[in-house]
Amino acid sequence: MTVNNSNIDQVIKTLRQAVTTFSEPSVTLVGRRWSSPFHVLISCLLSLRTRDETTLPASLRLFRAAETPEELLKLPLRRIEKLIYPVGFYRTKARTLHAVAGDLIKRFGGRVPDSIDELLTLKGVGRKTANLVMTEGFHRPAICVDTHVHRISNRFGYVRTRTPNETEGALRKKLPKEYWIDYNALLVTWGQNVCKPISPLCSGCVVNKVCRRAGVTLSR
Repeated sequence: MTVNNSNIDQVIKTLRQAVTTFSEPSVTLVGRRWSSPFHVLISCLLSLRTRDETTLPASLRLFRAAETPEELLKLPLRRIEKLIYPVGFYRTKARTLHAVAGDLIKRFGGRVPDSIDELLTLKGVGRKTANLVMTEGFHRPAICVDTHVHRISNRFGYVRTRTPNETEGALRKKLPKEYWIDYNALLVTWGQNVCKPISPLCSGCVVNKVCRRAGVTLSR
């Protein structure tokens, strides 16, 4: 069997119930705590190639020192580096954060743009980050595809794609729009705890009866 549009409603409902026992992704927690596109954008940039358990504390330290683009731009680079350490590539990210803060002030009047195309013009922002800012920062429908969403959507058999960009396009055509906002957080949480990249916990998966298990050679 496979996950398809005839059972996607039940799959989403089942996963929503199952993930309540797990911690939510750091960017989702940031979005709920501040409900601010700026905070979500900065947290997204910090999260790249960094684990959630490192991203969230780093975000909290930085936001205590700077809650606006203007305040962030005033911080010396060395201060930002110290605040966000030990996120991955923290020196490079400190420069990126400075550049983004300056760009937001210069080109957007200090606000975070609310369109994918404009977000993509900011330094360090790719499609994953832009879509996540739309969903978690602005609470607008968008599809953020990271490694978990790409892997699990294909593993389910819901899409058959080769790259995250292809997955985003396929999901935009196929996934009911009512699920766009929380699809990323849902699959990231499931991917971190159950549907892992290597040796997923298929025996304990609540949707294993409809999962195609594409590409799974070893499971528990």
